[in-house]
Amino acid sequence: MKLKKFHGFPVGKVQFTPIPAPFFSDLLPKIDHLGELKVTLYALWLLDKQSGTVRYFKEDDFANDLIFMEGMGNTPEDARINLHESLKRAIQRGTFLRTAYLREDKEIRVYFLNSPKGRKGWQATQRGEWHPDPNAAVTIELSKDKPNIFQLYEEHIGPLTPMISEVLKDAEDTYPQRWIEKAIEIAVKSNVRRWSYVEGILRRWQEGKSDDQKPRGDSEKDRRKYVEGEFADYIE
Repeated sequence: MKLKKFHGFPVGKVQFTPIPAPFFSDLLPKIDHLGELKVTLYALWLLDKQSGTVRYFKEDDFANDLIFMEGMGNTPEDARINLHESLKRAIQRGTFLRTAYLREDKEIRVYFLNSPKGRKGWQATQRGEWHPDPNAAVTIELSKDKPNIFQLYEEHIGPLTPMISEVLKDAEDTYPQRWIEKAIEIAVKSNVRRWSYVEGILRRWQEGKSDDQKPRGDSEKDRRKYVEGEFADYIE
């Protein structure tokens, strides 16, 4: 079987998923099944994407993510069987805690990470003190990341050089991603494939001299949010 090629991690800002140190020192040496490893890593990513005091997941959260399921089996049926077996192994290992409750005569299975917060959520469900709100469910799934500024430049303007790479890094730290994408789109539509043209658009938006085609909902406050606020950890 031909291996699917990985083209490497992209240049520029990428988000990171925190993984507890005991995963490497204690849990990883014990895992001897590829599927179990995959669901464990996916669960850590999934829970990090959630918000709220109680974080949990269901088997369907895995099964409905088509990109994730591509690596779980050669056919949809095999993938679902392997998923079920992998979750079962993670429960037996003690990585996940599972509970079940009835809603409209249907059994709902909920999984928690075996962490201090996860154990509290699991215990509250066991005692009947808390159940997930079905109307509050948010679908989170793997997706192909949007092209970063380096990819956009190579695709629409020209080859990268060390000098232009430094210029792009500065632009990435200065302007919101949506602005950059829109400015490059305008340059392409105008058939002016030069970075100086793109940068001129961005500078005029920043200075408030032209709002005609500026992406809506952005402001100087929004720009600072990207470089100083909650996303600061992801800026190199």
